[in-house]
Amino acid sequence: MLKDYSKKHSASERAREILRYIGPGLLITVGFIDPGNWASNLAAGADFGYLLLWMVTLSTIMLILLQHNAAHLGIVTGLCLSEASTKYLPKWLSRPILATAMMASIATALAEILGGAIALNLLFNIPLVIGSIITAVFCAILLKTNSYPKMEKIIIAFVSIIGFSFLLELNMVSVEWTEAISGWVTPSFPEGSIVIIMSVLGAVVMPHNLFLHSEVIQSRQWNLQDEKIIKRQLKYEFLDTLFSMGLGWAINSAMIIIAASVFFTNNLQVDDLAQATELLRPILGDSAALIFAIALLFAGISSTATCGIAGGSIFSGIFGEDYNIKDYHSWHGVLITYGLAILVILFIQDPFEGLIYSQMFLSIQLPITIFLLIYLTSSKKIMGKFANHLYQKIILIIVGIIVTCLNLTLLWEIFYK
Repeated sequence: MLKDYSKKHSASERAREILRYIGPGLLITVGFIDPGNWASNLAAGADFGYLLLWMVTLSTIMLILLQHNAAHLGIVTGLCLSEASTKYLPKWLSRPILATAMMASIATALAEILGGAIALNLLFNIPLVIGSIITAVFCAILLKTNSYPKMEKIIIAFVSIIGFSFLLELNMVSVEWTEAISGWVTPSFPEGSIVIIMSVLGAVVMPHNLFLHSEVIQSRQWNLQDEKIIKRQLKYEFLDTLFSMGLGWAINSAMIIIAASVFFTNNLQVDDLAQATELLRPILGDSAALIFAIALLFAGISSTATCGIAGGSIFSGIFGEDYNIKDYHSWHGVLITYGLAILVILFIQDPFEGLIYSQMFLSIQLPITIFLLIYLTSSKKIMGKFANHLYQKIILIIVGIIVTCLNLTLLWEIFYK
């Protein structure tokens, strides 16, 4: 009996140890359940039913591999992706790469701030431009006045609210689960779907999240000289990534399933997030529309906050510094990210179209970040004995090639069709 108690106690200790490492991955989850994803996923479900669910599955598998590799860099070197680029690449190469990464961060912020503004408009009838400014200023203050551990707890709470909201929404709709299961595992390219497919890819695998993960993983401080500690960090980080990305897969899938069950089934075209809310109201009732708007608000705020951290990390990394909101390089990176996003929003006539095309830009920049990451984590000079093995390198290169080919297909679709 004493032996059984000891085993239970040991299992409990291991569970607590795993839970202690949960957190950084959830900040990444926020990035791919942001309003840009909502626009892409609602378009996928409303236009093609359950057929494009496979893209969420494929994207999430690729995401797990890439995010783990980005965290791998941060754990082994103590550097974020931006810092490592500045340190190990010549300036003529690192500066343009990081400039495109900043642009990707701004494009992401555009989608996330707009999402928060749309939610404020739905809930309180606040005009989009004013709502965008409120969202950006609120998140800037949130970052400036809170330490990373506090931000992590806030974001985890927000993700929980978003997840619970979609569970409620799923219980309100009639889902064809046989079609959904088939959609998850069967690749399909229906006519006119390539732009949406690329938007879903850009909405799940996001460049700024690769920079962000390599930065925030370092909140779990460790001895860089102790191989045993590094191996333990890598093991628990992978569990955190697997759990967090799985949660993101479930939420993204729920968006497409709800859109397929409500809009596609009733042959309703969805042109923007506000329209989606209004279309939910007569079909599912006022409570469904309210839950949708509240979840969108939390998604907008939380993803805008994490995007600000990413922008600050990329900008400070250009100067060879890690992210520290009290340092002016990090703070300026946050302000540049939010400020330029707001500037672009002032000139957007169709917010929903802006959300879709911001995701497309992310997917076009993504191969640059992926191959940068593969180069850095495959270098024995940089990673030592923790450099990618041959099979890891091959898998990552295959992922990079798949993304690049999809991007070339997208460009062909846009310019020659």
